[in-house]
Formats: sequence, C-alpha cells, structure tokens
Amino acid sequence: MIKKNLYNYLILGFLCLLAVGYWLVSDAINTEITTAGQTYVKPAIKSEIKELIPKKSARNNSSNAANLDFYRLMPSYADTVYTDDFTQLKQRKVIRALVVPSRTDFYIDNGKISGFIVKLLDNYENELNKGVTQEDKKTRIVYVPVDFNDLIPYLLAGKGDIAAGLLTATDSRKKQVDFVASHRKDINEVIITNRSSNQNLVEMADLSGKDIYIVKGSSYFEHLSQFNIKLINKGLKPINIIEAEDYLSSEDILEMLNAGAIEFTVIDDFRANLWAKVLPNIQVRNDLILNESGSVGWAVRKNNPELKQHLKVFSKQVKKGTLLGNIIINQYYGRDQKLENLKQYKESDQYKQLMALFKKYGRKYDIDYLKLIAQAYQESGLRQDVTSHRGAVGVMQLMPSTAKDKHVAIENIERLENNIHAGAKYMNFLRSRYFNSPNISREDQIFFSWAAYNAGPANVRKMRSNAEKMGLDKNVWFQNVEVAAGRLIGSETVRYVANIYKYYSTYMLLDKKEN
Repeated sequence: MIKKNLYNYLILGFLCLLAVGYWLVSDAINTEITTAGQTYVKPAIKSEIKELIPKKSARNNSSNAANLDFYRLMPSYADTVYTDDFTQLKQRKVIRALVVPSRTDFYIDNGKISGFIVKLLDNYENELNKGVTQEDKKTRIVYVPVDFNDLIPYLLAGKGDIAAGLLTATDSRKKQVDFVASHRKDINEVIITNRSSNQNLVEMADLSGKDIYIVKGSSYFEHLSQFNIKLINKGLKPINIIEAEDYLSSEDILEMLNAGAIEFTVIDDFRANLWAKVLPNIQVRNDLILNESGSVGWAVRKNNPELKQHLKVFSKQVKKGTLLGNIIINQYYGRDQKLENLKQYKESDQYKQLMALFKKYGRKYDIDYLKLIAQAYQESGLRQDVTSHRGAVGVMQLMPSTAKDKHVAIENIERLENNIHAGAKYMNFLRSRYFNSPNISREDQIFFSWAAYNAGPANVRKMRSNAEKMGLDKNVWFQNVEVAAGRLIGSETVRYVANIYKYYSTYMLLDKKEN
C-alpha cells in the first residue's frame, strides 16, 4: 500500500514538474514575442512575422491575433523612411498604410483593429497574397496613424506607401500625388442641412452670407473658396467658411448638425446618404452640388507607378458604397441621443442655473467652464439625481470615496454645488499631479485628465507607455494615445473623451450663435 502511494506521488510530482516546465517555456516564448513587438526591431521582418502568426491551437488564437494586430502598428515602420515601388515593397514584405483614426474608418476596440479603411486594406492584403500559402512569405499591411492633414506630407516624405484615406482628387492634390480610384467619376460634394431649418434654399447662390461648417483640411474648403469667387463676381456676399475644431470628423459634424447646433455642412454624397439612415434630422440636398462628378480614393507617390497599377486593378473589384454602408449601419454605436437633446436642454432654465456654478469653479481651477459642463453632460446628462450602479453620485458622477480623498476633500456631494466643486477640483488634481509636463499642451492636459477621470491615472500611464512603444506621441491624446487606449482597455475611454470634446465644440457653437 505504501509503495503504491509512493508511486502515485512520484507520478504526480513528475506531472507537476512537466506542467511547471511547460509554463516557464510558454512564458519565455510569450515574453520574447511581446518584447520583440514592443521594444526591439529585428533585422529580418520575415522571422518577426513568423513569430506572430496565429497558431492552430484555439488556446492561443486571441492573444496571437492581438500580437499580429500590434505588429501592424509597430514603431519601426513609422520611423523608417523610403520611397520604394511595388517590387521592392514585395521584397520587404511590408506595405505601410497611412490611416486617420475615426469611429468608422480606423479604430481599435479591445485590441482589434477595425473600420472601413481596415476592411479595404484587409481585402488588399488578401489580393497581395493570392497563391501564397506559407505565412512567413506573405506581404503584410502595417498601419501608420496620422492626422488627416499629414496624409500627403507623410506619403511624400517616405513615411508611408499608401495614403489610405478617401481623399478627393482635387487639382492641387493631383499636382503632388497620383490617385487610385474607380473609373467612375460620380462623387458629388453636396450641402447638408438640418430638417428643422427655416432657411429657404433653392439654388447654391442662396447660401450667400451663410455659415458653413466643414472638416478642417478637407477639399470642401478649396471648393467653397472657388464658389465664393463666383458669388463675389455676382455682387453677392461670400459664404462664411468655418473649419471645424481639430480632431472633429465628418461623423461628428453630421451629428452636431443632426442635433441642430449648426445649420449647414458639406460632405460627399455617398457618405451623406448612408449617414442619413442613422441620423434622422439631417437632410441631404442632392440638388445643391458644390463640386460635381469628382472622384475619391487612395494616393501614392508619382514615382511609384507599379504600386499605382496594382492598386488600380484591386480598386475595380471593391464596392466601396456597400462596404461603407455595412460599417455605418452594422457597427455604428447608435446615434448620440445625448447630443440630440443638448440644444433643447441648453435652452432650459435649469441649464442657466448650472452655468453660473460651472463658471465659478472653472475660474477657481483655471478650467474652461464649457469643458467642465461638457464633461458633466457626458457623465450624467447634467442631472444631480443620478447615481450609478457603482455608487457614483450626481452631475459629475463622483464616487464618495474620491470626494473624501485628501486631494479633493469636499463633503456632501449630494448637494449640486458641492458636486460640481468636487468634480472640478478632482480634474485639477489629475491635471496638476499627472499631466503637468511642459511637453504636454494645455489642451492635451485636459484630454488626459478626462481619460484619467474615466479610466484612472494608472491606466492612462499604461496607455501613454504603449503609445510610445507603438511609435506614437505619448504627449498627444487624439490620434495618438487614444489609439493605444483602444488596444489596452477597449473603446469606452476613447468614446468618453471624444464625446466630451464633441459636446464642448457644440456648446461653443451654440454660444456663438446666441452672442
């Protein structure tokens, strides 16, 4: 009996040693992959890709897929400068796509890269690798996130190979780059209005003297400027062209128009007609055309004719309208009901009472009161009677423990004024304690503080660290640290900051209209 038990113990011990050994080896392998992906660029891209190929084991599928996604955002490709054409790019087995982060075109949610442009690039990667069965022989698309205004400059500088945005092929742009688009030239830039607008528009000339709000750096500015010359020649007032605040996308502007914060904007008709399906208050004026029969597409350098030809063949196979429609309708998070209600709420007496308190504590802690009220609108819809399932209280949705902390020390946050005071003081603490570096702009100090208010300062520190490893600017939130945030903790904090910024921009516009 004793021998039998001893034998059983020996077998059990041997199995335990095997398990520990397996765990140590697995951990070493995973550590090596993570280290390679984040801090060390190996000379052979082929071997790097091979390490990151998803394994057949179901246990490893999700983590390896995330590693492959992270590989696609590695800093080495953002920092390397070259202007190779298609043959050389195939030899490198890497093609760098310059992309602009947005809610539909390019975003990261729970570690997965997705969006309309990503789906197009995935299709192109499949086309690149037709007939290639070995994973380490395949050519990969890697992403370099940039501002919209940097798409063409980065392309020309050799920091990317494809400017993968839906760029309108304007005359000025065609002098710099070659465009890859379908042969159909049927994209119209049209006027979009709010359905409740009382403006009587019969023809484009009726926009004389009106404010039109557009995406910053877009082709719409060039075409509106050209149309203004025609108005002036007719003795009419020019259109007042207002470029959006930085980081606001076409989607944001359409939502603001849908909410009644602005009256007019311009957008490509195929996008507008799709967005109209989820934004019921926008009216697409297909009869009011700013620029007719234009084309949109990706851009490549003029000295890359091989790449241009390969993309041209691929572009004929893609039905962009259908793909974009699926993204908007199936993956759109739902229209922003809060934004739709904002204008109506702003006109209420309760809002006017709150405004005095936000101004008071905005001055006290040197924070724009409109940014505070936009944050409160995101948190609670400006309702003091709201308590979350976690116990967060009031307009600023503060946890009682946070309010009692020595760095805030505000009691009775159930009272409206105390709640606003505590929220503003906590925002000031986050900014001064964690983001008061001279390398961070005042605007980004607030953006990071918003993120920390939502996710905690420790998570924001991790986001900034990840952003740096991805070759992004750790001191800039939009289109930089927000990209890393999507990979680290999902989309909640990214949407939180973006929503507040959108509300802030809306409040500014409404104030300007009133004044």
